[in-house]
Amino acid sequence: MNFEPVKWLGAAEQGGAPYFRCEFDAETVAGATLAICGLGWYEVCLNGRKVGDHVLDPIVTNYDLRARYVVYDVAAYLKPGRNTVGVVLGTGWYDHVDADVWNFDHAAWRDRCKFALHLRCGGAELVSGEPAGWRCTTAGPITFNSLRNGEYYDARLEMAGWAENGFDDSTWQVPVPLAPPGGVLEEQTSPPCRVMRVIRPVALKRLSPTRAVADFGVNLSGWCRIRVRGKAGDTVELRYGERLFPDGRVDKEHIGKFVLSGENQCDRYTLRGDGVEEWAPRFTFHGFQYCQIDGEPELESVTAEFVHTSFADAGNFESPDAELNALQRAVQESYRGNFVGIPFDCPHREKNGWTGDTQLAAETGLCNFDAASSLEQWLDTLADCQRPSGQLPGIAPACGWGYNWGSGPAWDAAFFVIPELIYRYTGSGRTYEKHFDGMLRYLDYAASRASGDLVAFGLGDWNHVDNAKIAPVEFTSSAYLMHCNRLAAKFARRLGRGEGAMLDARAECMRAALNARYNNGGGSFAHDEMTALGMALVFDIAPEGERAAAAERLARIVRDNGYKPYFGILGSRAVPRALADAGFVETAFRLFMQPEYPGWIHWLRQGATTLWGNWHGEASRNHIMFGDVSAWCFRYLGGLVPDEAHPGFSSVTLRPHPVPQLDWFRMFHDTPHGRISVGWRREGGTYQFNVSVPDGIEHHLEPEVE
Repeated sequence: MNFEPVKWLGAAEQGGAPYFRCEFDAETVAGATLAICGLGWYEVCLNGRKVGDHVLDPIVTNYDLRARYVVYDVAAYLKPGRNTVGVVLGTGWYDHVDADVWNFDHAAWRDRCKFALHLRCGGAELVSGEPAGWRCTTAGPITFNSLRNGEYYDARLEMAGWAENGFDDSTWQVPVPLAPPGGVLEEQTSPPCRVMRVIRPVALKRLSPTRAVADFGVNLSGWCRIRVRGKAGDTVELRYGERLFPDGRVDKEHIGKFVLSGENQCDRYTLRGDGVEEWAPRFTFHGFQYCQIDGEPELESVTAEFVHTSFADAGNFESPDAELNALQRAVQESYRGNFVGIPFDCPHREKNGWTGDTQLAAETGLCNFDAASSLEQWLDTLADCQRPSGQLPGIAPACGWGYNWGSGPAWDAAFFVIPELIYRYTGSGRTYEKHFDGMLRYLDYAASRASGDLVAFGLGDWNHVDNAKIAPVEFTSSAYLMHCNRLAAKFARRLGRGEGAMLDARAECMRAALNARYNNGGGSFAHDEMTALGMALVFDIAPEGERAAAAERLARIVRDNGYKPYFGILGSRAVPRALADAGFVETAFRLFMQPEYPGWIHWLRQGATTLWGNWHGEASRNHIMFGDVSAWCFRYLGGLVPDEAHPGFSSVTLRPHPVPQLDWFRMFHDTPHGRISVGWRREGGTYQFNVSVPDGIEHHLEPEVE
């Protein structure tokens, strides 16, 4: 639908969430469509009914460069004759009221909440953005809402029937035209955020007559819905967190330190006092396992509503090992909870679209979920953040923070790695085609920062278990930059562009420089950090004649260290893949499954239901950046390897690799052509394999059994 708003409307006065209403006449309702962009977030009603089941729409962008509208078929909400449309706006990222260390409260796009709306039927415009037909108020029940602080709601201020015909809006004001947000207006094509699951507490502990703590048994993103009974004016406060103090209260200290104003993750509900009242916030979301409910009112019930991008499930695996299955569930829950419109690092402490986290977990996302369109729209936001020099920030969206700290080639690689993965998993090359020129600008920018064909900017192997033993940043950043040049060379050739040879030559210069500085001979790189050896193999830095020695060295170091992951987030992807590619699949599997600190299973045995942000778990306990373990299992245990020569699995060679720790394994993945399933089972001294592929897809089974 072509959406060209006449006016953007907002409230004349600052206050709580602004409410808008407009009555109109419709001769017919067949084929009626409504298009709306409401910033930061909106809820739209027709004749008293909320339109659709989206929440937290539209998905955040750099609004001064791009904003998105959503189109609804609304025939079922209308009736011939008189109708009423209502809109409520929340601040979201657009009018970011809480101060934080990332400076979103000083974003160039920041302005009062506003919306643009068209309601059309049969080519006729029923409602437009002209202010004359609209009325608005800021005296509604949502008295405060903020992305990171929370939402405050006073039920005594509710306006019954405000979005229905005949409501008395004589005290409301005429809205005012406001400047457009400044960016391109385009339709949102990513699946929206929705309430995807309702979770009841696994425990509800009363700490006092006025305090209870609900444990939902899983770390999630979203909010709580409460049913309470009390006197008019009584207030209930909801505080959300993922840990508890020893006395049982919710501990938010480790997730609130970056929010500089107001209380982080706190909702407040003031009762109207007429029996059982039910409420949940609309214009905020939180990351939590626990919710502390404080107040005099009687708590009838509390549930958690798990909110995330509503992409479809696209894959899973299972085995007889309960802890491997639990690890897979933790990865999936981490990916869901860290994708609320955009992919980010954690749903509580930051809610930022970190590029490093996203690229490291992208293949896991594509194995498990139909996440391609969501990643594509986020990449558009990352491209909008690119400076004319080619520089990229470490987070997207960004409002000035993250360019000179927090980025670097391993993070910036999201701009290259994700388009290639989307191509391999879906067959679509439109993402790299759209962003190819931006990729060239970035590579030129990074080359300008090189010394002797190497670069040394970036965070490196972040969240290593021992900061004194991190692989050199110059090595990891240069390896990723070399990889990005190689990917861009592939894109150039697929697009019929002429830059491929230059990009390959640049990559070869970097490879030579890495070997000259960090290759010690005999398969040794840098100081034999696991990450350095892993990246030397997966990024094809090691000379052909030394690859076997490097892999043997890496496997020996892993074994000598008790299969403990002495690496950070870069190593968590590179090391297990390097081992498996060299035939040490069982060694890599034992890295994932050993139960001591540091390790993935150690997290689970501490009660984790999602992946932690570092090995000791004293910061965030819902991060996805260590999540490549799931993609590894699809690729090596299940044998699902996306082939760039046959993108979208138009032809597939399956290479499952059984490990002695498992008696059986089975997985499936839904490709653009249909479902691929692979299973294997040990029977006696042999393995039986079972494979199913879509009709018409050429396939080969090449199991790798030791």
